Amino acid sequence: MNKHIRVPLDSADAANLRAGDYVYLTGTIYTARDAAHKRMYDALQKGEALPLEVTDNVIYYMGPSPAREGRPIGSAGPTTASRMDKYAPSLLDLGLKGMIGKGKRSEDVKKAIIRNGAVYFAAVGGAGALLSRSITQSEVIAYDDLGTEAIRRLEVENFPVIVVIDSLGNNLYETAVQEYRTEEGQAAEE
Repeated sequence: MNKHIRVPLDSADAANLRAGDYVYLTGTIYTARDAAHKRMYDALQKGEALPLEVTDNVIYYMGPSPAREGRPIGSAGPTTASRMDKYAPSLLDLGLKGMIGKGKRSEDVKKAIIRNGAVYFAAVGGAGALLSRSITQSEVIAYDDLGTEAIRRLEVENFPVIVVIDSLGNNLYETAVQEYRTEEGQAAEE
């Protein structure tokens, strides 16, 4: 099912999304990759404030390439989400509502998604140039010294993602395999 959602993501919208839904996000999201996540995690361990308010926000695991003239950002494809698995549960427990990346997540992340009514979205890997067309503004807001891994605030319009893990814990990577096996078995019987 195609859904158009405003971000930041409220609890009701997150609760209504299901694994397999095609979603178009419009509003504000943030970027953070490995190095930024480690800094945020370290700040939390020291009792320091984070450089962004995570409550109801969505973090996109992405580090862009340089912007071409006239564009707010360069290629903006997702990075492998599992590299943030060590840090994600802490951010989810602080109110983070969504994450965008590619690939599977750990059981601890899945439990934190369920516990906090959050969502894990996938963006299509290898389509960074196309995804960047949905980004209308980009501004570094923290950790500028990290270069492409700095935290950015992005304004997006109809940014295409797919719900992989919904707030109930349904995981598209698992259900799609089961569905394929069932269809394959039925086809073999015919």
